[in-house]
Amino acid sequence: MAKKKTRPKVRPLTASDLQQVVNIDAKITGHPRPGFFEKRLAAAVAEPENFVYIGCEMDANLKGHLLARLQQGEYGVNKPIAVMDAIGVDPDCMGEGIGRAMMEAFEAILRHKNVPEFQTQTEWNNLPLIRFFSAYGFKLAPRQILEREVSYMDTQMRTDPVKADMTAAGEKNYSDPSNDDAVALARDLITCRSLTAADVSALTRIDRKVTGQDHLKFYQRKVQEVVNESGIRVSLVAEQNGQVIGFIMARVDFGEFGRAEPVAVLDSIAVDPG
Repeated sequence: MAKKKTRPKVRPLTASDLQQVVNIDAKITGHPRPGFFEKRLAAAVAEPENFVYIGCEMDANLKGHLLARLQQGEYGVNKPIAVMDAIGVDPDCMGEGIGRAMMEAFEAILRHKNVPEFQTQTEWNNLPLIRFFSAYGFKLAPRQILEREVSYMDTQMRTDPVKADMTAAGEKNYSDPSNDDAVALARDLITCRSLTAADVSALTRIDRKVTGQDHLKFYQRKVQEVVNESGIRVSLVAEQNGQVIGFIMARVDFGEFGRAEPVAVLDSIAVDPG
């Protein structure tokens, strides 16, 4: 008599699932990424209100995982969204309904949390995953992702909107060093340092001036993310006369959306308008 197939069983991931998640992912990508999953699972368990973390079992063995981050405020988008940045099914269990079971559970959780939309990314030539996403109603988003290689950034503006040495307000135009023997660069006038948790109030103050809205909870969460979750800290604040006048926030991970190489994601940047 043939053995009856068991149905996929969905449950929350726990810290004890880490090695199995890493093993499944390594079978798919060929690159073990324990650091990424260790940080992500630890953050999800510590702050369940900001994450969705789903596991799927077959015969009491973990065979699939799905991780998503709940966010609101990134890139100026004020509505809550979920970003699914890791999904994997053991290649030996393809076609058993594991992916479908996790997606159905994911949607149910988002409805319960009143999150109306979820997003993800994938390489354009990852055809199996693209077909999977297409089957679940994903469409190309209108948002454009801009990228550049990490290399020396020319401090001169490629297109200078101010032709004269002085601006219309009569201020010195430091972007044009042609008549300035000292070649005054922004990095010589402004002090930059690593962002710390103590900078939350300054970030919120600047953002409120720029947007007219209070995003305190958003910046509290972002600072927690870049200080404690990011693989490498690349978030900075700019100071002048001891006052924070600008910031840039980015996270670096070795695993989001299946990437094996580190990529920095810049999602917040602002300068005090005065």
